[in-house]
Amino acid sequence: MSIPVVDLADFLSGDAQRKAAFVESLGKAYEEVGFVAVKNHGVPDELIANQYEYVQQFFSLPLEKKLEYEVAGLAGQRGYTSFGREHAKGSEAPDLKEFFQYGQTVTDNDPIKSEYPENVSVDEIKPFNQTLYDAYRNFEKSGTALLQAIALYLGLEEHYFDKYVHNGNSILRCIHYPPITNEPKSAIRAEQHEDINLITLLVGASADGLQILTKQDEWVGVTSLPEQIVVNVGDMLQRLTNNKLRSTTHRVVNPKRELWHTSRFSMPFFLHPRSEMDLACLDSCIDAEHPKAYPNATAGEYLDERLREIGLKK
Repeated sequence: MSIPVVDLADFLSGDAQRKAAFVESLGKAYEEVGFVAVKNHGVPDELIANQYEYVQQFFSLPLEKKLEYEVAGLAGQRGYTSFGREHAKGSEAPDLKEFFQYGQTVTDNDPIKSEYPENVSVDEIKPFNQTLYDAYRNFEKSGTALLQAIALYLGLEEHYFDKYVHNGNSILRCIHYPPITNEPKSAIRAEQHEDINLITLLVGASADGLQILTKQDEWVGVTSLPEQIVVNVGDMLQRLTNNKLRSTTHRVVNPKRELWHTSRFSMPFFLHPRSEMDLACLDSCIDAEHPKAYPNATAGEYLDERLREIGLKK
């Protein structure tokens, strides 16, 4: 399936007509599909290539070495999470993946720093830590611009989201789906789910497998060109907009049998706001035909609930 493609350079061009056309294209795509591919996204190709290289080096380490970076009590929010620990909401079957998570680094005097655990440094791969930091900052910048466009589409002030994503609880997740060595119980590497956050930015994975559920209830494969990133709506934005912008259901399926011996790597950036952000449905998205669909909650409360549902938090 070719998903809608938008050019972030149009939004940042300074040309009012190009900017307005971008806002309209992005908003319509999110209402109708839930995913877009973004070109000229601002994350340098060299940085992405370096990150993939170091991610593969990390997951090639012996298990006992990787386990040194699994920190108890953090619900997988920093460092390594071993194979089979996470499952989709509503599913008991563990996903066939291991991952490493890198979070916010507060560099000003913002008191929110006390909410965030320190990131986990990998001693064996020195450039890994700086590359994760650089990638995080680039994704955060691109994601903020996309949220500015979304704000305009929703009739909000352009910088509505800025204060919420500054020092927000975003996560850069590096995922490894290992080779399949036995007949799998399921054809699914990651069960169908919706993302928790506002939006997710995903650079092209190292192999096919991502599928989205269309409004016609059909699973279709999603591919993007190397110079594009795929960006989808998460549950927090769906709640905020009272279902005007829909969080799209997606999954990762197993490869064909002849490719079972291969790994799949993926690096989603989950753009989260600060914990105090109010996710109460916007008044402008509520009317007689669209009554309020969700109870009030802050971003922190909702994240805590979802981490328990997917098995990362007790």
